[in-house]
Amino acid sequence: MSQQDPNCPPPEHLPPESGRQPWGPASPQNQDGRPPQTWGAPPQWGNPQPGNQQPWGAYQNRPAGYPAYTAPPKPGVVPLRPLMFGEIMDGSFQTIRRNPKAMLGAGLLAQALGAIAAGVLTAAGTTSEASISAWLETQSNAELAGIGLAVTSAVAVVSILSVFISTVLQGAMVVPVARSILNRRTGFRQMWLLARGRAWALVRMAGIAAGAGILATALFAVVAILLVSTAGALSFAVVFPLGLAFLAAFMWVAVKLSVAPAAIVIEELGALDGIRRSWSITRGHWWRIFGIILVVALLVGVIAQIVMIPVSLLSGLFTGVVAPHDAAGQAAAIGIVVVVATTVMSALAGAVGFAFQTSVMALLYMDLRMRKDGLDIALLRLLETGADDGGVPGRGVPVYGAGSAGPAAGWPPPSGAPPLRG
Repeated sequence: MSQQDPNCPPPEHLPPESGRQPWGPASPQNQDGRPPQTWGAPPQWGNPQPGNQQPWGAYQNRPAGYPAYTAPPKPGVVPLRPLMFGEIMDGSFQTIRRNPKAMLGAGLLAQALGAIAAGVLTAAGTTSEASISAWLETQSNAELAGIGLAVTSAVAVVSILSVFISTVLQGAMVVPVARSILNRRTGFRQMWLLARGRAWALVRMAGIAAGAGILATALFAVVAILLVSTAGALSFAVVFPLGLAFLAAFMWVAVKLSVAPAAIVIEELGALDGIRRSWSITRGHWWRIFGIILVVALLVGVIAQIVMIPVSLLSGLFTGVVAPHDAAGQAAAIGIVVVVATTVMSALAGAVGFAFQTSVMALLYMDLRMRKDGLDIALLRLLETGADDGGVPGRGVPVYGAGSAGPAAGWPPPSGAPPLRG
């Protein structure tokens, strides 16, 4: 039996820190009648044992009271939040698929004038090449210059008209894109009824942009001619970098004004206000917009070339089978058939490409407004009504920072939303 340490106090007088019990003499009550005070073992702070719950509760991944993040709804072609590149591309295809009359009909109208003019000129050149060449040989130099000026003027007029028509239709096609975001289908008639009030503003905007482009090109041509006439052998070393700088400036301005038609239609702005709005809303997103436009242009160009390859092969095969001996009458008839088929296929491919590019630009505009104005919050509120009022989603939503107007109600979003806005 072990000996007790003489320096250790009796057990009944040990302090509570020693972990020995009890404190004071063991008795049911103290002298004043209160129950005796006891000291249990200190809490164990080691690793928790399997199956035992920690006294301070299980660890939570998020603080109490904060809502868990849920993905935004996707009632239509894109989710109601700032968009990514793949969502813009998919949403553009879905918009064309859901609104074929409005999108492809407007695309065909945009391509019709240029396609018809090109087809007429090509057919005339194919069927009457010999007679035209013989007739031109009889003309004097002054008459040839007048003919060349007339042809150039006609081509310029057709090109300018095509630009105006394309700009108006590009603005009108924003309507079915905006409505498709809320899964609302749009026909050609409804699209035009909702957009026709902004037609003259779109025409003025196209005139301003075309006039500025023509003046800038003329100024560059004058400067280049002066440099060539004065620099001599060194003219190329001066004109080439200047041309690259002019091209870069032209592309920069074109990207800055790329969403002006959408702003004019959705926000019901005038021509100058639409240009200023496009200039401001694209601030900080130039490279992203430029990259998307470049990828879409390359994609549309490659697809158009792939579509035209079978037409070219079939036209050559058809010509060799039907007119193997190159009879004059048969060759002329076959030439007209080939020109018509090529024109129709070119117009169809151009219509699809135009509709797709316009859808991409419209979704880019809606994406920028979601990032800057909280448009997705306004669309969510509109979605809650459940009814299609026949209007254009996004109209009437205040622009952030425009005078007394603030962001849309409910902006900024709750803390559970992802930080994707720019």
